[in-house]
Amino acid sequence: MTINFDKALGIHEKALNFRAQRAEVLANNIANADTPNFKARDLDFASVLAAQGNKGGASTPVALARTDSLHISAEGLSLADPGLLYRTPSHPSIDQNTVDMQVEQAKYAENAVNFQASFTFLNSKFKGLVSALRGE
Repeated sequence: MTINFDKALGIHEKALNFRAQRAEVLANNIANADTPNFKARDLDFASVLAAQGNKGGASTPVALARTDSLHISAEGLSLADPGLLYRTPSHPSIDQNTVDMQVEQAKYAENAVNFQASFTFLNSKFKGLVSALRGE
């Protein structure tokens, strides 16, 4: 009898990867809080989850309209991160930077809690698998 890790671990492995990627994006926003014209970005969990469920992690193809026959077509191109979106600023900034430190820090803390929850669920799944293998 073989163990299928996709069925055994469920969504927790993908959620953990998503939380790690989101932590990088949020940390990048915080690091560039004083960079002029920097646009804050964030990952949307629902879009990434839908992309994982519908296409098994495949990237979304890009559809571009060509206004001239001499333009190069976008065949074979794809969006690497379908859930990576720009954050809408709550107030305008003189230097066009859309990073709001309080929002970014709150999102980072929320993501850290969700990462820990996903890690705890994944850890409990592994403990269950180990105890099943040992026959406990």
